[in-house]
Amino acid sequence: MKNIVLIGMPGSGKTTFGRALSRELNRPFVDADDYLEEREGRTISSFFAESEKAFRDAEERTIRELADRQGIVISTGGGVVKRTANVENLRRNGLILLIDRPVDDIVNDVEVEHRPLLKDGPQKVFDLYRERRKAYRDSADIIIDNRGTLEEVLGQMLEAIHQAIKYKI
Repeated sequence: MKNIVLIGMPGSGKTTFGRALSRELNRPFVDADDYLEEREGRTISSFFAESEKAFRDAEERTIRELADRQGIVISTGGGVVKRTANVENLRRNGLILLIDRPVDDIVNDVEVEHRPLLKDGPQKVFDLYRERRKAYRDSADIIIDNRGTLEEVLGQMLEAIHQAIKYKI
């Protein structure tokens, strides 16, 4: 059974929707960032204090391991698409959904203290979006616009997943 993989900007709703999909589909949920910290025995902040490369290396190890599992819902970190190997690993056994949330909404309600790449303020969010937008879209099997209530967006996701499974995307 394929994994359901959620990608998108920090603050786009990956973890929230991942947990909801897990309940609806009766599948285990894994937040890749939490899994990385547990697996590596370090916080993401400590990796970034060393270098972004140190974090991306750990992220790649984590993604490779998670991609080998079956039938789970995975919420990835926002920068997972920065490395082609991550996308290739996730695609090998997963259906990749991009949660595309308006950047203005992210800027207005994301708590940046828990997101190392966003600590530099709102402009950083816009810069990251411009930098990653094409990679997100190119990596996704399905694009879901996060513009509505949790229930409305979750309904769209479930419908898209069922269609994809039906047609073996």
